Amino acid sequence: MKTPRDIEMFLLDMDGTIYLGNRLFDCTKPFLETVRATGRRYIFLTNNSSKDRLAYVEKLARLGIAAEPDEVFTSGEATTLRLRATMPGASLAVFGMPTLEREFENAGFRLVERDPDAVVLGFDMAFDYAKMTRLCDLVREGRPYIATHPDFNCPVENGFIPDIGAVIEYVKASTGRAPDEVVGKPHAGIVDAVAAKYGVAKDRICMVGDRLYTDIALGANAGISTALVLSGETSAADAAASPHKPTWTFADLGGIREALLSA
Repeated sequence: MKTPRDIEMFLLDMDGTIYLGNRLFDCTKPFLETVRATGRRYIFLTNNSSKDRLAYVEKLARLGIAAEPDEVFTSGEATTLRLRATMPGASLAVFGMPTLEREFENAGFRLVERDPDAVVLGFDMAFDYAKMTRLCDLVREGRPYIATHPDFNCPVENGFIPDIGAVIEYVKASTGRAPDEVVGKPHAGIVDAVAAKYGVAKDRICMVGDRLYTDIALGANAGISTALVLSGETSAADAAASPHKPTWTFADLGGIREALLSA
């Protein structure tokens, strides 16, 4: 029977898993140190496409975690890798923050407003009715349509703000089309991108997170192990009632650390 000791790379959700808001969990640093000391790797994985890797490196540093840019993987980067494999050098209409636009430009894509080869929808705090109309027009024309992730809400300090999942539903109501591909959790595309970038077999990857419908659902969709931690939004009762079943369940990252150190 597989155990956490069989895992080579841990994909770590952040809020609710390694920290809560701006409070780092006491178990986080010992867990990260143990992963490295035992010859394994970890990647901080986020669906949020509004920020680039450096923004997360800076936040982690403020919480006391020294992370390299290559240890952070966003749905935005995953989307660039997916499209670079299938549409290298394509012209794209990107609906997202300037950081996401730069990510695509740095990956060799041309950003255009008219006649794009494909449409990419990311999180965009400057999204307005004019952008919505242009997005719907392009989708209605039948352009290939990719979304970086499916989250309906984005957590912020005082609650939530609408995320692109809500925009996806708006566009679908207007055009009759859903995205041709959604890359972020719980969809398999983000794991495929991780496996390709870091050169690790999927049967050696484990997604660690506190959300059943994204982190744990990713396991079945992508064919990887999952570890549910009860340090965030999910309770033991929630887990018992959910159709999304983790490979393992722990109170927090400290439980995974103990499993890695066990004989």
